[in-house]
Amino acid sequence: MPITVLLADDQHLVRAGFRSLLRRGRDIEVVGEASTGDEAVRTARSLRPDVILMDIRMPGMDGIAATRKILEFATSKIIILTTFETDEYVFAALAAGASGFLTKEIDPDGLRAAVRVVAAGDALLSPSVTRRVVGEFAQRPVRPAERGDRLAALTEREREVVALVATGLSNDEIAARLVISPLTAKTHITRAIAKLGVRDRVQLVIVAYQDGLV
Repeated sequence: MPITVLLADDQHLVRAGFRSLLRRGRDIEVVGEASTGDEAVRTARSLRPDVILMDIRMPGMDGIAATRKILEFATSKIIILTTFETDEYVFAALAAGASGFLTKEIDPDGLRAAVRVVAAGDALLSPSVTRRVVGEFAQRPVRPAERGDRLAALTEREREVVALVATGLSNDEIAARLVISPLTAKTHITRAIAKLGVRDRVQLVIVAYQDGLV
């Protein structure tokens, strides 16, 4: 089954460009497009795509609000499209549940790879720009009522693995560092995500930073 993708951007040329690039991947299918946040929510409810490429700045409902609404009813993975240098709203997008983000200048191979990574349940943590954003967001103060003792549920090994995830290491790199198998590393990450009640690796990293694990 191909990975189904919804494109949400108010610029027709941007959508056309991404659509053309994604269609070159035989395992990826663009099933819908939206030019506003409201349209993105309606289309996501109808099509339930695997991945949504979501622009932040759109007429009416913006991409952050649309992300929050979509994740109330769908399991779609949402990638925020940003220009980073100007889109401070990307921090709010991550808090809303986005699985990562891309700059609109991404190369074709990178775009297709990003869709595959997110569809597989991982998050976009490898690019240096993503680590920068997650790091800046996660180090912002958290109100005591939000913090709690979230990491208490984790075993010592799970905390160790989460700390390494927060530094941007892949499963293979974590496995090599701890002398365990990549499958074991992935299992620890999956269990940590479940115990902390977060969506994916991006949210896991945010908790790690906010709670002082790294």
